[in-house]
Amino acid sequence: MKEIFQKAEDAMNKTLEKMRGEFSSLRTGRASVTLVEGLRVDAYGSMMPINQLANLNLSDPKTIEIRPWDVSLVSNIEKAIQKSDLGLTPVNDGKVVRLLVPKLNEERRKELIKVLNKMAEDFRVSVRNERRIYLEELKKYEKEKKIAEDDRKKGEGELQKITDVHMKKIDESLKAKEKEIIEV
Repeated sequence: MKEIFQKAEDAMNKTLEKMRGEFSSLRTGRASVTLVEGLRVDAYGSMMPINQLANLNLSDPKTIEIRPWDVSLVSNIEKAIQKSDLGLTPVNDGKVVRLLVPKLNEERRKELIKVLNKMAEDFRVSVRNERRIYLEELKKYEKEKKIAEDDRKKGEGELQKITDVHMKKIDESLKAKEKEIIEV
């Protein structure tokens, strides 16, 4: 049973990591290199992640600086940013691409919070689905007489505790991100 609990916890932790990654890619009016890390650029005949082609830095709290190792890629990086759904306009000086992250207006903040809540709910559903998978595994063990009914019930309680901890972490991350979006 400990193995089941560990698998469930690992699966739920992976869901939380994925959620944190998606939350950090939301534009909040504050510059962050995670906004562009996943961007793919046409380079050397294939699509490559931008962080394999350039240094990504923050030159100030509102500006992301992209310094390609090969300056011939500046225009390709600029095109990739323009094609993306970031909504940011790149400024290119021939060697460095800069992205100025504008402040969010009130309407955009409310929109982002709705998107954020939807994302959080999707991750809650994922955690519940993982719980269900491991509950079914417990029931299967009981049918195969590997564990007793009392052990299955204890196991269900333990899985619920693990689930509750992860749900609380989702809510905490959601509140923190909402606060970040609301702050001007």
